[in-house]
Amino acid sequence: MTQCLHSDTTWHKVAELDDLPEGRVKTVTVGRRSLALTKVDGNYGALDNRCPHQGGPLGEGSIEKGWLRCPWHGYDYDPLDGKPPEGFSDSPSCFATEVRDDGVYVALPPHHERERTVSDVLVETMVNWGVTHVFGMVGHSNLGFADAMREAEARGDLTYIGIRHEGAASFAASAYGKLTGELAACFGIAGPGSTNLLTGLYDAKVDRAPILAISGQVPSKTKGRGAFQDLDLEAAFTDVARYSETVLPGGSYAEIMTLACKTALVERDVAHLVLPDEVQVIPSSEPAGSPAGRTGKRETAPPEDVLDAAAARIAESERPLFIVGAGARFEMDRIINCAQSMGAPVVTTFKAKGQISDSHPLGCGVLGRSGTPIASWFMNESDLLIVFGASFSDHTGIADYKPIIQIDYDPMALGRFHPVEIPILGHVGVTAELLANRMAGGDGFEDRTEEVAERRDIWRREKASRRADDSGRGVNSAAIFDSLSRLIDADAVMAVDVGNNTYSFGRYFEVVNQSVVMSGYLGSIGFAFPAAMGLWAAVGGERQVVAIAGDGGFGQYAMEFTTAVKYKMDITLILLVNDELGKISKEQRGGEFDVWQTSLHNPDFAEFANLCGGRGFRARDASGLDEAIMAALAFEGPSLVHIDTDPLLV
Repeated sequence: MTQCLHSDTTWHKVAELDDLPEGRVKTVTVGRRSLALTKVDGNYGALDNRCPHQGGPLGEGSIEKGWLRCPWHGYDYDPLDGKPPEGFSDSPSCFATEVRDDGVYVALPPHHERERTVSDVLVETMVNWGVTHVFGMVGHSNLGFADAMREAEARGDLTYIGIRHEGAASFAASAYGKLTGELAACFGIAGPGSTNLLTGLYDAKVDRAPILAISGQVPSKTKGRGAFQDLDLEAAFTDVARYSETVLPGGSYAEIMTLACKTALVERDVAHLVLPDEVQVIPSSEPAGSPAGRTGKRETAPPEDVLDAAAARIAESERPLFIVGAGARFEMDRIINCAQSMGAPVVTTFKAKGQISDSHPLGCGVLGRSGTPIASWFMNESDLLIVFGASFSDHTGIADYKPIIQIDYDPMALGRFHPVEIPILGHVGVTAELLANRMAGGDGFEDRTEEVAERRDIWRREKASRRADDSGRGVNSAAIFDSLSRLIDADAVMAVDVGNNTYSFGRYFEVVNQSVVMSGYLGSIGFAFPAAMGLWAAVGGERQVVAIAGDGGFGQYAMEFTTAVKYKMDITLILLVNDELGKISKEQRGGEFDVWQTSLHNPDFAEFANLCGGRGFRARDASGLDEAIMAALAFEGPSLVHIDTDPLLV
């Protein structure tokens, strides 16, 4: 028995009698304590597992010539009582041991009560600002903040989802913000853990989704000295983050988190905090911050004279067309009412797909490269374009030669690429309502509903014809999206990827009341499945969650399927497999290049899903589509449908 007794101790069994050979050391744990248990000349010693030099794990060391040697830097200590060699004074704590008939026991003092820390202030503040989900990876430079999140999760204030790659964390948080307009967070360690977040953060930035990023950082005393994973994260995040700050000792911690959350929500942008390792665990009694009194309503109305000018211009029009972008996602009821007040057909940008039903009497689908001939027909035949919350990207192709009334809350968005006839600065929902009031009882507009129905019927006959196409190389896209249009819940939430599969989705899938998110301006392949995890977190099991991806996209984050299994996420992935990067092959052919290095080597993804603990199904031809999709949608948990597709029939 070693005599390293402390007052008020409790004995804990840490090993069986034959667990530890003579002359060896091993790590044992008791609750949150980690100990180095040693055996020398038949005697046992128990030391704090942290070397007092730099925290090296003594339990992973070795006993050499009577000394316990730290595996990191070779510091020596007596293996039984922890005393260092003569001339040194540092030593790890030592605890009494006792050999009993049933094993080896160690006497340990009680755990100290956990102190409230800077990290607790930060976590409580972000929770007050509405953060309910954090996606990330716990590691050595963010453990203090992770422990504060653990406490918040135990209280029921927060849900943490541990991912396999930080890029998936930022995509998930981005998708959460796109769907809800609310704030989710992503979380990584110093160095590569944080730089891995950048792609998903850029996705959120360019699509105007609020997102909070939290980075661990190396200890301040080693910062800038070439330490392991030492990067200047503020510099690295300068371009992507609207707000990026390092949390320093002595600061106002609640205020810095408040500014981060406020910036993300108000500016619909990226906010980023860097947390040096030692700052995370500084004790703090500072109260948490909250949004109370920090923001105001932003439903601003345009000036009366501008509204009057717009109403007069609309009254002159006979065939106005509404074009709706993703910036109008949360205001569609008022915009549709406005369109109905003047009988105007409504088309959407691709990012706004689903914001009006394809079965609505005025709904004409998507305009542009991922769109339908219905939408392009009505733009060409219109005499006035009324554009709400759209960015005028070249992908959409809004005709700049048409007279345009543009409504946007962002002054920089108005006339961004070319002049418009009437730019209106204001909240899109408020403006739509005010315009509808002005147009009430007006006349002179054509009744366009029959024309919409006629163009829709022409396009549906064309799609039916394409469903019969069969080259023997796999299922064509028209058939796939016909099945999905019939089988997916009318109010599902959907994440789509980038590639031919996405163009086909925009063209062929008929929306009822589904909500769709995508990597819009960034166009990042690999988005769909991580995004679906964010959607699953946002809807909390209340709506069906479906991801649509190609084999090229899913391959980038395929192991996140195990994340979905771990957290029992009810997500169905519709995977279009053609064993190549089909869109790139198409572009090579279109540019008169040889098709080169676009082929992919794939597994049977249905079997992959089964191996991961989910359920996989496969459709090799059109006859098996409905059965496979229905089975996957009915499965409670992560499921995948591997569909063999024709890369040319898109």
